[in-house]
Amino acid sequence: MRRLFPVTDLTPADDEGEWSLDHLADAYAYPEQDGPWLRANMVSTLDGAAQHEGRSQPISCESDMRIFGTLRGLADVVVAGAETVRLEGYRPARAREAFAARRAAAGQGPAPAIAVVSGSLDLDFSLPLFVSPLVPTLVLTGNGAPADRIEAAREAGADVVIAGEGSRVDPARAVRELADRGLKRLLTEGGPRMLGQFVAAGVLDELCLTLSPMLTAGDAQRIAGGPSVAVPERFALTSMLEEAGFLFTRYRRI
Repeated sequence: MRRLFPVTDLTPADDEGEWSLDHLADAYAYPEQDGPWLRANMVSTLDGAAQHEGRSQPISCESDMRIFGTLRGLADVVVAGAETVRLEGYRPARAREAFAARRAAAGQGPAPAIAVVSGSLDLDFSLPLFVSPLVPTLVLTGNGAPADRIEAAREAGADVVIAGEGSRVDPARAVRELADRGLKRLLTEGGPRMLGQFVAAGVLDELCLTLSPMLTAGDAQRIAGGPSVAVPERFALTSMLEEAGFLFTRYRRI
């Protein structure tokens, strides 16, 4: 059973009571503004685990993946940390007919670019993510990254973006560098360490959080880790959907 909470006006739009991709795309549309908008999409269990056995898929569900696909279908670029790329087996984003007209009207390419954040560039540049993407993959790194790894990334076809000093990528600079390339609708899918850096830098505008009705115990990561903030930043709930105990929420920075 799917229930709709008053904070959203989304209603099922097909005979089986599923939320259509068009309805989801309308509900999750990026705000109209001149600057960049950084949105995060994460899933968490009831006891705060962002992963089970190193991956997010076991705590997800079909509707969560449907929203996941919608968020990708709306984004200019998907930003992911190197560890997440390795653990989740990232592949190039694909063009989807369901979003083709919407993307064309917004002046977007056929699919979002993938931007991988890595200070060391310890990545396998022979993977399809780098050698055969529909849209060239970007690699965000610092100006102290190993020269041979930068060259390997470029030889594979990646667009190397310097967004920090030494081996560190500065979160705020990464957002600016992507926006300067016309990639203003940003979506980050993790991992927790990178999301924590965006939070600590004060550049996260929106969190799309799926609350999974599961308990895992153990010592799995939270959705955000790393440095803490001096004063907790307040976000406002803007919408929430429910299906089979899963809550699909959206929070925006106040």
